[in-house]
Amino acid sequence: MYVLTIDQQGSTSDIDRVPELIAALRNLTPVPFERSVGDELQGVVEQAADVVDVALHALRDGHWYVGIGIGAVGLAPGASPREGSGSGFVAARKAVELAKGAAGQVPLSVVSGTMVRSKDLQVHAGEDAMASANAQAVLRLIGRLVQQRTRAQWRVVDRLRAIQGEARHGSQKQVALELGITEQSVSRAVLRSGWQEEWAARPAAAMLLDYAHSLAARTSTEGNQ
Repeated sequence: MYVLTIDQQGSTSDIDRVPELIAALRNLTPVPFERSVGDELQGVVEQAADVVDVALHALRDGHWYVGIGIGAVGLAPGASPREGSGSGFVAARKAVELAKGAAGQVPLSVVSGTMVRSKDLQVHAGEDAMASANAQAVLRLIGRLVQQRTRAQWRVVDRLRAIQGEARHGSQKQVALELGITEQSVSRAVLRSGWQEEWAARPAAAMLLDYAHSLAARTSTEGNQ
């Protein structure tokens, strides 16, 4: 399982943005996110693709530190994430703290539950740590594209995604008509936004998360033998 702990940046001098993000995430994953403490929200997600969706949405918003924990989760069906336990929760807590310390970088971190057993959390050794680092690297690269996108570019790519989701043909032409701009403007926005690169890379990020998850599960099983 994956545990996401998402903490609001600069909350002491900003409005409470937690309810708005919780509402937005309902459209991305069937698993509800809840406020955990203060200006923080948390959710337990089963599918790696959903983790990618949630993380990139939070990064797009630009007001959040994103921590992704990979590991065992003790949580009864239908229970609140606040009632959960296990290495996945511990890893998510460590991940969000690392995201806060990622000065100048995309504020996202991925930590495996097997890594938090180490006395020195700054030294990431072993296959599990490498797999988590690889997933983190790709998510940060995609996150950089998402964060650097302009409002005008978002206007185009959001509409383009909606039209493609409706399986309508002539997508860019249709977006141009709906937004009252030229097809060349739409094409330029798509190119400069890195939208196609983002969606080509999302499955790779999910695959790397899945791989890190499989290694964490294997290590946990071996440790219990």
